Amino acid sequence: MNIAAIDVDVQNTFTPVCPDELPVPQGHLIAAALNEQASLAHFRIMTKDAHTPLAPWVVNSHSEMFQPVGLPEADITWVAHAVPGSKGFELIDGLPAVSDYDFLVYKGIEPTFHPYGACYHDLSEKLSTGLIEWLHQHQVTTVILGGLALDYCVKTTALQLKNVGFNVVVNLSATKGIADETVQQALQQMQRAGILLAADIEELKLQLNA
Repeated sequence: MNIAAIDVDVQNTFTPVCPDELPVPQGHLIAAALNEQASLAHFRIMTKDAHTPLAPWVVNSHSEMFQPVGLPEADITWVAHAVPGSKGFELIDGLPAVSDYDFLVYKGIEPTFHPYGACYHDLSEKLSTGLIEWLHQHQVTTVILGGLALDYCVKTTALQLKNVGFNVVVNLSATKGIADETVQQALQQMQRAGILLAADIEELKLQLNA
């Protein structure tokens, strides 16, 4: 009956620190909330996007994004982001060193793959990243999620974990989204799936003790 806290893609690429990549408003300000939620868990897991700038879904400008790619495991176009070795690939300030996490998941290393969730390498959800198996091995039953962005990778990871039987709580004080419309859609989708939403650390504690 263990609890795991997952920091989903909390990288500079998704913050105003890297304005030419995929900046999420205030995405660089959630480290304290993530550290706080981790104090309630037995394990802490980190996921990171890791993409080559030569991927076939990469476009040169933000105006060219969101267009269909036509690949089985990459749905739409994005600008280059989270390139290993770059500033965007690094975790935001205020988080532990990578080596201090209990488990790591790297997403999107294959050039023709652009997954959103942390449980599978592919959009088809056939190729496991090992996250689900690791959680089972460590007798985790409840997962707390925060990270970037709420309306894409956090939502998808939460749904994947819920679909295989975990109790999932999303800490809204430890995540930020890209756009109001897609954030509201994500919240509704997660609630319909039975995922719990906590407004802050106090509500999170209540959810965990319920």
